[in-house]
Amino acid sequence: MQQTQIKLSAQDGAGARHQVVRVRHEVRRRRLAVASVQRLTPRMQRIVFTSPDLHDFTSAAPDDHVKLFVPGEDGGPARMRDYTPRMFDTLTGSLTIDFALHEAGPATDWALRAKVGDTLDIGGPRGSIVVPDDFDWYLLVGDETALPALGRRVEELRPGASVTTFAVVERAEERQAFQSEASLRSFWIAREGQPLDDAALLRFALDDYALPPGDGFVWIAAEAHTARALRSYMMETRGHPKAWIKASGYWSRGAEAVNEKFEEE
Repeated sequence: MQQTQIKLSAQDGAGARHQVVRVRHEVRRRRLAVASVQRLTPRMQRIVFTSPDLHDFTSAAPDDHVKLFVPGEDGGPARMRDYTPRMFDTLTGSLTIDFALHEAGPATDWALRAKVGDTLDIGGPRGSIVVPDDFDWYLLVGDETALPALGRRVEELRPGASVTTFAVVERAEERQAFQSEASLRSFWIAREGQPLDDAALLRFALDDYALPPGDGFVWIAAEAHTARALRSYMMETRGHPKAWIKASGYWSRGAEAVNEKFEEE
């Protein structure tokens, strides 16, 4: 598979360290078969896929996205949705995708009905933005839709790396346990019964968090309004360098599909 690497310019005095690399991938469509289905939590469905088409699959960053071609109703055209490759096992040739069951939609409906042997086409990833594992600390913030990428990033960090996560979920039973050799602190905020929206809940939780010394990378993924508000909060209120923040809107309330990037390119 052809790959092109592009180094993005360091900013805010980053110097030679913390060089973010964009990797372009050759895009092709693959047909996968469902190997297993597991309900991780009441609102998170895990599906493991296998296929000979995965022999050259590449996902270089924890928050990569593949395009799912969800079959249309009554033979209609496929509906395309972006999802994170939660993990890829090169030995077994299996790809795991976690489906956050946060709102009804074609991908959610398909995942809820999926059974072993069902097939699904995917495309991509088109590219990866690879954040170096040389920061002094990492702060990862998001909602349910961020958990696949958040969990993968935590699990892939170097042993002993300092990482803190803040995740807002519907209720306590949506919490997940991540296995990591990094030095991990996890904070979970349940929105059930709260009068505040996700942006406010996460901001109030972050108000009590003291940023560690040294260079830190902040990653945010959530509903588009929430991600944008938290990006502004980290830059304007907390004074964190914008070059070391990556914020993405993984979905938008009332919209069928969205994947907005707010970071400076």
